[in-house]
Amino acid sequence: MKKLALNIKKLTKIYKKKNYALKNINLEVRKGDFFAILGQNGAGKSTTIGIISSLIKKTCGKIKIFDTDIDKENSKAKCNLGYVSQEYNLNQFEKVENILFTQAGLYGISKKFSKVRIYKLLQDLSLFKQREIIVKKLSGGMKRRLMIARSLVHNPNLLILDEPTAGLDIELRKNIWDYMYNINKKEKKTIILTTHYLEEAERLCRNVAIIKKGRIIKNTSMQSLLSKIDRNTFLLETKHPLKKIPYITGVKLQKKDSYNFIISLKKGTKLNEIFNIFDKANIEIVAMRNTSNRLEERFLNIIEKANIEYKI
Repeated sequence: MKKLALNIKKLTKIYKKKNYALKNINLEVRKGDFFAILGQNGAGKSTTIGIISSLIKKTCGKIKIFDTDIDKENSKAKCNLGYVSQEYNLNQFEKVENILFTQAGLYGISKKFSKVRIYKLLQDLSLFKQREIIVKKLSGGMKRRLMIARSLVHNPNLLILDEPTAGLDIELRKNIWDYMYNINKKEKKTIILTTHYLEEAERLCRNVAIIKKGRIIKNTSMQSLLSKIDRNTFLLETKHPLKKIPYITGVKLQKKDSYNFIISLKKGTKLNEIFNIFDKANIEIVAMRNTSNRLEERFLNIIEKANIEYKI
């Protein structure tokens, strides 16, 4: 049996007035996995991450990081854990490299032994030229990459990322995706990701848990989750203004504007047959693109179907 990087049993968090943030969460993340925790705002994602990282006190339950109980051996557990928070939490007036050396010192790593690793992290995350600049002068993307570097200074085996690309442009998000993919694949680091960018989870993660109202309502592989989708959606552009959309059995067609319409069809439907019908109707297609966000479709469907009520 493969070793677990994270093992959560019956994790519960209750705030005042018997308000459940989490209720009996059970979760296992295997060593080397790239795992997504998804949920709407207030579902319990950040609370779960906060408890794992010892930033929030749990009401009850057990958490082990690589077989180390966070209650019994907290310092040992933390040595195996790197955490990147959603919010920037950097000293704005400290130099970039000093932040990393300070972090190394917190884990008992001397400046001499940490220098090689810190400089490599700065190079890998395209921050080496900025190493002597104070944080205040960095862009948002640079600050985010610095937080990732800081979380990796002590070379943890488990990395938790809470909305790591929030507010970043597409290019910066892709750069961070590529870096995370590489350290998961090449360095075998276990990564847990929470994100509202569902395409991010679909691209990177092999397994996924969906939380609603503090409970896990789905825990499966990404492949299994997406295999349940039975339709594809495309945006088609016509050469001439569209007057009328033909009726096609089993196919949903929706006019978007004079030159564009959306087509939704069951998985496995042959597009050639559809285009033959368009040809007969004198509809000339000049462009087509897939607009399906597969994970978003499944996520919304699962959230809508889950009916959770707490009985206290």
